[in-house]
Amino acid sequence: MKLYKTTAGVVIVREDEQFLLKDDNLDSIINDDNLLTRLAGAIEGQKAQTGLLDNGILPPVGRQEIWAAGVTYYRSKVGRQEESKAAGGGDFYARVYEAQRPELFFKSPPYRAVGHGDKVRIRKDSTWDVPEPELTLVISASGKIIGYTIGNDMSSRSIEGENPLYLPQAKCYDKSASVGPCIYVTDKSLAQDTSISLEIIRDKKVFEGRTNISQIKRRFEELVSYLYMEMTFPYGCLLMTGTGVVPPNDFTLQKGDEIRITIEPIGTLVNTVE
Repeated sequence: MKLYKTTAGVVIVREDEQFLLKDDNLDSIINDDNLLTRLAGAIEGQKAQTGLLDNGILPPVGRQEIWAAGVTYYRSKVGRQEESKAAGGGDFYARVYEAQRPELFFKSPPYRAVGHGDKVRIRKDSTWDVPEPELTLVISASGKIIGYTIGNDMSSRSIEGENPLYLPQAKCYDKSASVGPCIYVTDKSLAQDTSISLEIIRDKKVFEGRTNISQIKRRFEELVSYLYMEMTFPYGCLLMTGTGVVPPNDFTLQKGDEIRITIEPIGTLVNTVE
Protein backbone atom coordinates (compact mmCIF):
# COMPACT_ATOMS: atom_id res chain seq x y z
CA MET A 1 0.00 0.00 0.00
CA LYS A 2 0.98 3.61 -0.48
CA LEU A 3 0.18 6.37 1.97
CA TYR A 4 -0.12 9.95 0.69
CA LYS A 5 -0.52 13.19 2.58
CA THR A 6 -2.64 15.56 0.47
CA THR A 7 -4.42 18.87 0.88
CA ALA A 8 -7.66 16.88 1.17
CA GLY A 9 -6.33 14.55 3.91
CA VAL A 10 -4.49 11.25 4.15
CA VAL A 11 -5.03 8.96 1.17
CA ILE A 12 -4.32 5.23 0.87
CA VAL A 13 -3.64 3.76 -2.56
CA ARG A 14 -3.99 0.00 -2.92
CA GLU A 15 -3.11 -1.04 -6.45
CA ASP A 16 -5.31 1.36 -8.50
CA GLU A 17 -7.85 2.06 -5.76
CA GLN A 18 -7.85 5.28 -3.71
CA PHE A 19 -9.30 5.68 -0.22
CA LEU A 20 -9.58 8.77 1.98
CA LEU A 21 -8.76 7.99 5.61
CA LYS A 22 -11.15 9.32 8.24
CA ASP A 23 -8.18 9.77 10.57
CA ASP A 24 -5.99 12.50 9.07
CA ASN A 25 -3.48 12.66 11.94
CA LEU A 26 -0.35 11.52 10.13
CA ASP A 27 1.67 11.45 13.36
CA SER A 28 -0.50 8.79 14.94
CA ILE A 29 -0.85 6.89 11.67
CA ILE A 30 2.88 6.64 11.02
CA ASN A 31 3.74 5.84 14.61
CA ASP A 32 2.28 2.33 14.51
CA ASP A 33 4.41 -0.82 14.45
CA ASN A 34 1.53 -2.64 12.73
CA LEU A 35 0.85 0.05 10.15
CA LEU A 36 0.06 -2.27 7.23
CA THR A 37 -2.58 -4.11 9.26
CA ARG A 38 -3.98 -0.80 10.52
CA LEU A 39 -4.36 0.61 7.01
CA ALA A 40 -5.97 -2.55 5.69
CA GLY A 41 -8.52 -2.39 8.50
CA ALA A 42 -9.16 1.31 7.96
CA ILE A 43 -10.25 0.85 4.34
CA GLU A 44 -12.12 -2.42 4.82
CA GLY A 45 -15.66 -1.95 3.56
CA GLN A 46 -14.93 1.49 2.12
CA LYS A 47 -15.81 2.36 -1.43
CA ALA A 48 -12.84 3.41 -3.54
CA GLN A 49 -12.80 6.96 -4.87
CA THR A 50 -11.07 8.68 -7.76
CA GLY A 51 -9.10 11.89 -8.11
CA LEU A 52 -8.00 12.05 -4.49
CA LEU A 53 -4.40 12.75 -5.48
CA ASP A 54 -5.43 15.63 -7.71
CA ASN A 55 -5.84 17.91 -4.69
CA GLY A 56 -2.10 18.35 -4.21
CA ILE A 57 0.49 16.03 -2.70
CA LEU A 58 2.27 17.22 0.45
CA PRO A 59 5.49 15.92 2.05
CA PRO A 60 4.60 12.69 3.91
CA VAL A 61 5.72 14.02 7.29
CA GLY A 62 3.96 15.37 10.35
CA ARG A 63 6.22 16.15 13.31
CA GLN A 64 8.90 13.63 12.38
CA GLU A 65 12.53 14.76 12.27
CA ILE A 66 14.45 13.97 9.09
CA TRP A 67 17.93 12.48 9.55
CA ALA A 68 20.50 11.19 7.08
CA ALA A 69 23.35 8.72 6.84
CA GLY A 70 26.55 9.51 4.98
CA VAL A 71 29.22 7.53 3.15
CA THR A 72 27.18 4.35 2.99
CA TYR A 73 28.06 3.67 -0.67
CA TYR A 74 31.58 3.27 -2.09
CA ARG A 75 30.74 5.88 -4.76
CA SER A 76 29.85 8.36 -2.05
CA LYS A 77 33.14 7.70 -0.25
CA VAL A 78 35.09 8.41 -3.44
CA GLY A 79 33.07 11.55 -4.18
CA ARG A 80 33.59 12.96 -0.69
CA GLN A 81 37.32 12.23 -0.87
CA GLU A 82 37.55 14.03 -4.21
CA GLU A 83 35.73 17.14 -3.02
CA SER A 84 37.73 17.53 0.20
CA LYS A 85 41.23 16.42 -0.78
CA ALA A 86 42.48 20.01 -1.24
CA ALA A 87 41.45 20.77 2.35
CA GLY A 88 43.13 17.65 3.70
CA GLY A 89 39.88 15.99 4.69
CA GLY A 90 39.80 13.13 2.20
CA ASP A 91 41.02 10.54 4.68
CA PHE A 92 38.10 11.24 7.02
CA TYR A 93 35.62 9.73 4.60
CA ALA A 94 37.67 6.60 4.00
CA ARG A 95 37.74 6.07 7.77
CA VAL A 96 33.98 6.57 8.08
CA TYR A 97 33.29 4.08 5.29
CA GLU A 98 35.30 1.38 7.09
CA ALA A 99 34.38 2.31 10.66
CA GLN A 100 32.00 0.38 12.87
CA ARG A 101 30.08 3.57 13.71
CA PRO A 102 28.13 5.08 10.78
CA GLU A 103 27.94 8.77 9.99
CA LEU A 104 24.52 10.09 11.01
CA PHE A 105 23.48 13.72 10.89
CA PHE A 106 20.36 15.80 11.38
CA LYS A 107 19.00 16.88 8.00
CA SER A 108 15.78 18.81 8.52
CA PRO A 109 12.81 19.52 10.76
CA PRO A 110 9.53 18.95 8.90
CA TYR A 111 8.83 22.65 8.38
CA ARG A 112 12.00 23.10 6.27
CA ALA A 113 11.26 20.08 4.05
CA VAL A 114 9.39 20.12 0.74
CA GLY A 115 7.55 17.44 -1.17
CA HIS A 116 6.75 16.13 -4.63
CA GLY A 117 6.27 18.93 -7.15
CA ASP A 118 7.79 21.57 -4.86
CA LYS A 119 10.95 23.62 -5.37
CA VAL A 120 14.27 22.87 -3.72
CA ARG A 121 17.04 25.39 -3.17
CA ILE A 122 20.78 25.78 -3.62
CA ARG A 123 22.64 28.03 -1.20
CA LYS A 124 23.61 31.56 -2.25
CA ASP A 125 27.09 31.09 -0.80
CA SER A 126 27.77 27.83 -2.64
CA THR A 127 29.33 27.25 -6.06
CA TRP A 128 29.03 23.46 -6.41
CA ASP A 129 25.67 21.84 -5.69
CA VAL A 130 24.12 18.44 -6.35
CA PRO A 131 21.02 16.44 -5.48
CA GLU A 132 21.51 13.16 -3.66
CA PRO A 133 18.88 10.47 -4.39
CA GLU A 134 18.30 8.34 -1.32
CA LEU A 135 16.04 5.54 -0.19
CA THR A 136 14.49 6.86 3.01
CA LEU A 137 13.32 4.74 5.93
CA VAL A 138 10.11 5.61 7.78
CA ILE A 139 10.62 4.52 11.38
CA SER A 140 8.21 4.32 14.31
CA ALA A 141 8.93 5.56 17.84
CA SER A 142 9.96 2.03 18.85
CA GLY A 143 12.60 1.89 16.10
CA LYS A 144 10.72 -0.36 13.69
CA ILE A 145 10.96 0.32 9.95
CA ILE A 146 7.30 0.55 8.90
CA GLY A 147 7.71 1.93 5.38
CA TYR A 148 9.88 3.62 2.80
CA THR A 149 9.87 6.88 0.89
CA ILE A 150 12.23 8.77 -1.45
CA GLY A 151 14.58 11.48 -0.25
CA ASN A 152 16.52 14.19 -2.03
CA ASP A 153 19.42 15.27 0.19
CA MET A 154 20.42 18.54 -1.48
CA SER A 155 24.09 19.19 -0.81
CA SER A 156 26.69 21.91 -1.26
CA ARG A 157 29.85 20.12 -2.28
CA SER A 158 31.85 23.35 -2.33
CA ILE A 159 31.10 24.12 1.33
CA GLU A 160 31.60 20.58 2.61
CA GLY A 161 34.76 20.34 0.53
CA GLU A 162 36.27 23.35 2.31
CA ASN A 163 36.19 21.47 5.60
CA PRO A 164 34.22 18.40 6.79
CA LEU A 165 33.21 20.42 9.87
CA TYR A 166 31.08 22.59 7.58
CA LEU A 167 28.74 19.64 6.98
CA PRO A 168 25.71 21.27 8.72
CA GLN A 169 25.96 24.33 6.48
CA ALA A 170 26.40 22.17 3.39
CA LYS A 171 23.39 20.01 4.23
CA CYS A 172 20.94 21.94 6.41
CA TYR A 173 19.09 24.98 5.11
CA ASP A 174 15.60 25.92 3.92
CA LYS A 175 14.27 23.55 1.25
CA SER A 176 17.39 21.38 1.30
CA ALA A 177 15.37 18.22 2.01
CA SER A 178 12.65 16.82 -0.21
CA VAL A 179 10.70 13.66 0.59
CA GLY A 180 7.84 11.85 -1.11
CA PRO A 181 5.72 11.37 -3.04
CA CYS A 182 4.32 8.79 -0.61
CA ILE A 183 5.17 6.23 2.03
CA TYR A 184 5.32 2.71 0.66
CA VAL A 185 3.99 0.55 3.48
CA THR A 186 5.03 -3.09 3.54
CA ASP A 187 5.87 -5.80 6.06
CA LYS A 188 8.61 -7.18 3.80
CA SER A 189 12.15 -6.03 3.18
CA LEU A 190 12.86 -4.40 -0.15
CA ALA A 191 14.56 -6.61 -2.74
CA GLN A 192 18.33 -6.15 -3.00
CA ASP A 193 18.01 -5.29 -6.68
CA THR A 194 15.70 -2.36 -5.90
CA SER A 195 16.90 0.40 -8.22
CA ILE A 196 17.50 4.07 -7.38
CA SER A 197 17.69 6.29 -10.46
CA LEU A 198 18.41 10.00 -10.85
CA GLU A 199 17.62 12.23 -13.81
CA ILE A 200 18.50 15.92 -14.02
CA ILE A 201 16.82 17.72 -16.90
CA ARG A 202 18.10 21.05 -18.22
CA ASP A 203 17.27 22.41 -21.68
CA LYS A 204 16.33 18.88 -22.79
CA LYS A 205 19.74 17.59 -21.68
CA VAL A 206 19.65 14.86 -19.09
CA PHE A 207 22.14 13.59 -16.55
CA GLU A 208 21.29 10.01 -15.68
CA GLY A 209 22.65 7.78 -12.96
CA ARG A 210 21.54 4.58 -11.32
CA THR A 211 22.43 2.25 -8.48
CA ASN A 212 20.63 -0.33 -6.34
CA ILE A 213 20.33 -0.90 -2.64
CA SER A 214 22.58 -3.96 -2.68
CA GLN A 215 25.45 -1.43 -2.96
CA ILE A 216 24.71 0.03 0.50
CA LYS A 217 27.48 -1.06 2.86
CA ARG A 218 25.41 -0.96 6.05
CA ARG A 219 22.21 -2.77 7.00
CA PHE A 220 19.19 -0.56 7.55
CA GLU A 221 18.67 -2.03 11.01
CA GLU A 222 22.24 -1.10 11.89
CA LEU A 223 21.65 2.55 10.92
CA VAL A 224 18.43 2.65 12.93
CA SER A 225 20.06 1.09 15.99
CA TYR A 226 22.76 3.77 16.11
CA LEU A 227 20.25 6.57 15.51
CA TYR A 228 17.98 5.37 18.31
CA MET A 229 20.79 4.41 20.68
CA GLU A 230 20.71 7.59 22.78
CA MET A 231 17.73 9.49 21.35
CA THR A 232 13.97 9.17 21.47
CA PHE A 233 11.63 10.03 18.62
CA PRO A 234 8.11 10.29 20.06
CA TYR A 235 6.56 10.65 16.59
CA GLY A 236 9.04 8.42 14.78
CA CYS A 237 11.43 9.78 12.19
CA LEU A 238 12.63 9.56 8.59
CA LEU A 239 16.19 8.44 7.82
CA MET A 240 17.83 8.97 4.43
CA THR A 241 20.24 6.08 3.85
CA GLY A 242 22.91 7.69 1.68
CA THR A 243 23.58 8.10 -2.01
CA GLY A 244 25.26 5.92 -4.59
CA VAL A 245 24.69 8.30 -7.52
CA VAL A 246 27.08 11.25 -7.74
CA PRO A 247 27.17 13.56 -10.81
CA PRO A 248 30.64 14.27 -12.29
CA ASN A 249 32.83 16.89 -10.65
CA ASP A 250 32.24 19.42 -13.44
CA PHE A 251 28.47 19.39 -12.83
CA THR A 252 26.57 21.78 -10.59
CA LEU A 253 22.85 22.43 -10.30
CA GLN A 254 21.32 25.57 -11.78
CA LYS A 255 18.04 27.39 -11.31
CA GLY A 256 15.29 25.69 -13.29
CA ASP A 257 16.83 22.22 -13.28
CA GLU A 258 14.28 19.43 -12.87
CA ILE A 259 15.34 16.61 -10.56
CA ARG A 260 13.59 13.23 -10.88
CA ILE A 261 14.35 10.42 -8.45
CA THR A 262 12.68 7.06 -9.06
CA ILE A 263 12.62 4.09 -6.70
CA GLU A 264 10.16 1.35 -7.52
CA PRO A 265 7.83 0.33 -5.99
CA ILE A 266 7.64 3.74 -4.25
CA GLY A 267 7.35 5.97 -7.33
CA THR A 268 9.05 9.16 -8.57
CA LEU A 269 9.92 12.28 -6.58
CA VAL A 270 10.08 15.38 -8.80
CA ASN A 271 11.47 18.77 -7.78
CA THR A 272 12.66 21.91 -9.55
CA VAL A 273 15.52 24.14 -8.41
CA GLU A 274 14.32 27.65 -7.58
